Amino acid sequence: MNTNFELEKKAINAIRFLSADGVQTANSGHPGLPMGTASIAYTIWTKHLKHNPNNPNWINRDRFILSGGHGSMLLYSLLYLTGYDLPLEELKKFRQLGSITPGHPEVGVTPGVETTTGPLGQGFANGVGFAIAEAHLAAKYNSPELEKLVDHYVYAIVTDGDLMEGVTSEAASLAGHLKLGKLIYLYDDNRISIDGSTDLAFTEDRGMRFQAYGWQVLKVKDGNDVEEIDRAIWEAKKDERPTIIICRTKIGFGLPTMENTADAHGKPPGEAELRAAKEKFGWPVEPKFFVPDEVLHFYRAAIANGEKNEWEWNTVLEQYKKEFPEKTYEFLRRMDGILPEGWQEKLPVFATDSKGMGSRVASGKVINALAELLPELIGGSADLTPSNNTWINGDSDYQWDNPGGRYLHFGVREHAMGSILNGLALHKGFIPYGASFLVFTDYVRPAIRLSALSHIPVKWIFTHDSIGVGEDGPTHQPVEHLASLRAIPGLVDLRPADANEVSEAWKIAILTTDKPILMALSRQNLPTLDREKLSGSSGVQKGAYVLKDYGTKTPDLILIASGSEVALVIAAAEELANKEINVRVVSMPSWYLFEQQNQLYKDSVLLPEVKKRIAVEAASVFGWERWVGDQGKIIGLNRFGESGKFEDIYGYLGFSIQNIVETAFEIIG
Repeated sequence: MNTNFELEKKAINAIRFLSADGVQTANSGHPGLPMGTASIAYTIWTKHLKHNPNNPNWINRDRFILSGGHGSMLLYSLLYLTGYDLPLEELKKFRQLGSITPGHPEVGVTPGVETTTGPLGQGFANGVGFAIAEAHLAAKYNSPELEKLVDHYVYAIVTDGDLMEGVTSEAASLAGHLKLGKLIYLYDDNRISIDGSTDLAFTEDRGMRFQAYGWQVLKVKDGNDVEEIDRAIWEAKKDERPTIIICRTKIGFGLPTMENTADAHGKPPGEAELRAAKEKFGWPVEPKFFVPDEVLHFYRAAIANGEKNEWEWNTVLEQYKKEFPEKTYEFLRRMDGILPEGWQEKLPVFATDSKGMGSRVASGKVINALAELLPELIGGSADLTPSNNTWINGDSDYQWDNPGGRYLHFGVREHAMGSILNGLALHKGFIPYGASFLVFTDYVRPAIRLSALSHIPVKWIFTHDSIGVGEDGPTHQPVEHLASLRAIPGLVDLRPADANEVSEAWKIAILTTDKPILMALSRQNLPTLDREKLSGSSGVQKGAYVLKDYGTKTPDLILIASGSEVALVIAAAEELANKEINVRVVSMPSWYLFEQQNQLYKDSVLLPEVKKRIAVEAASVFGWERWVGDQGKIIGLNRFGESGKFEDIYGYLGFSIQNIVETAFEIIG
């Protein structure tokens, strides 16, 4: 008897039945993927994955992504077996309230989980971000004179569902263009989805598709053949292109009646079915969550191996410190998320200017000022660089032959851009930003939502933020977008009123490390406000602040606005003041930040005794009720926009000094 072969079989079956026991105990989950891909996962984790269970955040570890997050028990089983801080008791509490084994993997919840997967395709695209990060850092910090400081792979198990989602097509296309050779994806080709056979809707030649993207395509005929899988991974490592290894598998492998059926995708196996599978493989029916001692001992070798790998890397790091002390300090500073001294001094202060500039233009100036001192600032645009003002002057674009460049051309791929940025941020060592038009947050929203859910500090820059887009018309004029984005928990919204508010918004963005930032910026010019006559722009940090009180008495009226409409309400306030109306003007660039303030501050801005309030924003009125109350009015939009000059559209849709003044007299009486 080949004892190594027998141990390998037991080790693979331990993955299968830990996973199946977790699903059955929860009476909820997806047993099919773990049982079908156990041999694939075993091969990656025991023969290739470089990691340290005692330090899940070790810088030079390989990244493993389970893109089909519905198969989460596979990942939890691997993490437990290899010695991460994930006790067996947590596997027994799979999908239960308060456990650290949620239904789909969540980064920051379970040690060893690299990214939050669940919405299919997101993990696939996150991995592209990880690979871009590795290639960029390697180009910046590795030296031909020494062993590589940065040298790690990105492995993922991807599924039929992942490959069907559009975000995967975008991300795969870009990955192929960039020749991300450290990207190795193993495709669980079981040809079953929830509806049944993939022949119902997915009959393309997947291999030819990925060849067209510029990937190396390898095939494994039997997804249970460890040697064949191992050979394919070694072959993948030899190629400069990203690789997809198509592994023919059987969903729910070993389940007597559910194998190769849609039932295995999303139903617990049931006690009888699971018992029969265990008996078929010669596995003890009881106790549940059984792992033979020799199998656990085998997997736990990952701890010693991981410590050795990290120790060897630390030896390399010490050599870099001796040879390149400044460069190494910068690398470690970046990886620790520590900002260099004096970076805030780079933030520009803009002079008063009645003509001003678009807040998108001001943002571009701030980006370039920050980029001089923050090499970790990296980003790009979904093919709208001149419009979004996101180019970094004096730097170069990231390409396959120039991975040290830090400007990313995403092409017209908003879906992938968002997910790739999340991967870049999760990798560590970067302050990533990405840009498009605000209306196209419809295409980025899944990634924005996940950045908020996972506390990923991506800087989302969206320009052309209102009907001020003008001639492009209602297809390009965001109306409902601000309201829907403000509804995302943990997303910091910022719609600055002028160039100095933009500078403050970027300061907030750089300092915020536990949640995403979304800036909504104007196409049209906005006057740079006179801060000698108005409050300083530092009030942006509190979300809303008093710009000015017109009159010496308690205000009769509070005018509230964000972004491009702030200058409009200032002009209206001046006219009302001339009519002896006491008016307070409030700039409210961020609902989220204002909500975080204590009640004392909020009441000092929106005086509770002043019930007459008008909010003005060239967007949906939805949500403004909370700030104006039942005696206030909202000048906003309950319709789509129009095509024409932005000045004409603003007046036509009621965004005028005259309409604000008339509305004020209506509510004052």
